[in-house]
Amino acid sequence: MAILCRLSFEYVILWLTEPQIMNFYKDQLFHIYNQGNNRQQIFFSDENYRYFLWKMQAYLLPFGDLVSWCLMTTHFHWQFYVREVWIPRHVLRANVDEIEFLRRKDKYGLNARKVNRDWSRTAHDNDLVSLNQSIGDLQRSYTRALNKERNTSGSLFRNECKAQDGWIDDFVTLKKKGIEDRRFVLGSDYAYRCLCYIHGNPKKAKLVSKSVDYKWSSAKDYYADASNSICNLELGRKIIQFV
Repeated sequence: MAILCRLSFEYVILWLTEPQIMNFYKDQLFHIYNQGNNRQQIFFSDENYRYFLWKMQAYLLPFGDLVSWCLMTTHFHWQFYVREVWIPRHVLRANVDEIEFLRRKDKYGLNARKVNRDWSRTAHDNDLVSLNQSIGDLQRSYTRALNKERNTSGSLFRNECKAQDGWIDDFVTLKKKGIEDRRFVLGSDYAYRCLCYIHGNPKKAKLVSKSVDYKWSSAKDYYADASNSICNLELGRKIIQFV
């Protein structure tokens, strides 16, 4: 899994392995993606997609804002604006528990069980937890659930994702001949290109004729002005309107 980041105005790719190692910075926009091991399928049903979306809300949103996202059969893309790199563990746990209870209520109604994980949590509540760790927890949590559902075992996601399979090669490096290139910052046309690229994945794969028709991306939210979107649409429109 790879991510684009800025270091002293230089853009580089950092490869994500287990444990999650990505060099995040506050107030910076990132393109994050990963795919299944050996390009294997990671979503098999609508329920799988919905469950992963709940996990995104639980583990990502305490750290910042989703601007765009797309879940494909074998991989996912996020455009994410990082506001905090580290947060207190109790803040993350509270959000994870709240989102999980909302998920259970959505699925089971009044029969939903309350969330009680205190017995299994050994790390101290006041410790800090990073966005890196939280993304790792997201992927492992989804993997455990899918393995249980499908009676399988082992890791689901790749340790290293390269720019391939139609992913934009320009994301590999954005510093040319030692000259600063800041196209990926908020308010740049490059950020807009990334948003369009993420939303354009289903159309490129010929799953739909229009990006807004794809069920498992945020493209429809911008088209319909969805009030229940998990994206910060206002932030996304700033990128769109800049062009």
